Amino acid sequence: MSRAAIRYAKAIIETAVSNNTADAVNQDMKFILDTITSNEELQLFLQSPVVGPESKFSAINEIFTTVQSETKGLFQLLQANKRFEILNEIASQYVAQHDDLNNKQTAFVTTAFPITADIEKQVLAKISEFSNKTITLHNIVDPEIIGGFILRLGDQQYNASVANGLRELKREFSN
Repeated sequence: MSRAAIRYAKAIIETAVSNNTADAVNQDMKFILDTITSNEELQLFLQSPVVGPESKFSAINEIFTTVQSETKGLFQLLQANKRFEILNEIASQYVAQHDDLNNKQTAFVTTAFPITADIEKQVLAKISEFSNKTITLHNIVDPEIIGGFILRLGDQQYNASVANGLRELKREFSN
């Protein structure tokens, strides 16, 4: 994540909060994030050094016609500074800062199989012991971890996967 994206996101959220549009702009940012992430052509278009900022600005305004004025202001700023390549990062950063502002946090639990509702409740109960925020849990299924789980909350990670245990054993035996 670039520092520029963090600064842009912080400036937009401050403006949106002062205009009482932070939630609406958050919806814009989620829409931008989903659209860019799911469209490889749009990603390449925004990253292209050959396409000028005016063309990118026109295209972005055509795609995102229903966004808030703060979001449109961001587009103008990105055009002026020739920084459309970080639009996806800015949107991601805005959503994260908005969640933080609203005392929300996303936790990611990676398992070999999809978790059940009962296990999800247990994980959320355990997380609530060391986080006072409202937690949204996302399950990532990765059969390569063999068993166990990997829990990531913010910048903290707890790896209790079988694959990790095997790697540690291998390391111990090789020393």
